[in-house]
Amino acid sequence: MTTHLILLVDYNPNDLELALSAIGGEKIGESWPEVVVAGGGQEALELLRSAVVQGKPLPDLILLDLKMPQMDGLAVLDAIRAEDGLRDIPVVMLTTSGEDRDIRDSYAHGASAYVIKPLDFAQFSEAMRTIQAFWTNLNRHPRVY
Repeated sequence: MTTHLILLVDYNPNDLELALSAIGGEKIGESWPEVVVAGGGQEALELLRSAVVQGKPLPDLILLDLKMPQMDGLAVLDAIRAEDGLRDIPVVMLTTSGEDRDIRDSYAHGASAYVIKPLDFAQFSEAMRTIQAFWTNLNRHPRVY
């Protein structure tokens, strides 16, 4: 059984709690992910860079909020895509924004997918289970070891 690692990046404690509750629901497939939380973009980059330097496992998936203070999701995404040791990690933008400009910009900066957070918890939980099942169980992507 393989344990998958997800990095969840969001500055809003309520959104983090909802996402963790949603991810921590039913077991999907043969494995269930370990979730590491970063409360902002800079913290996420520090965690990722530290893992590279120390030779620790990198996340199989990054769930990244778009609208964050200090360092927004696009800046984090740019930094991830610019670094050899990180650029192949799938990054799903997980945000409340449904604006066309935000969607276009996210893909232009290298997002793997763009998901609008449903307001209903049951729908949000289903979206999180679907994201986790696809990106950690079905999808195959190149890895830097």
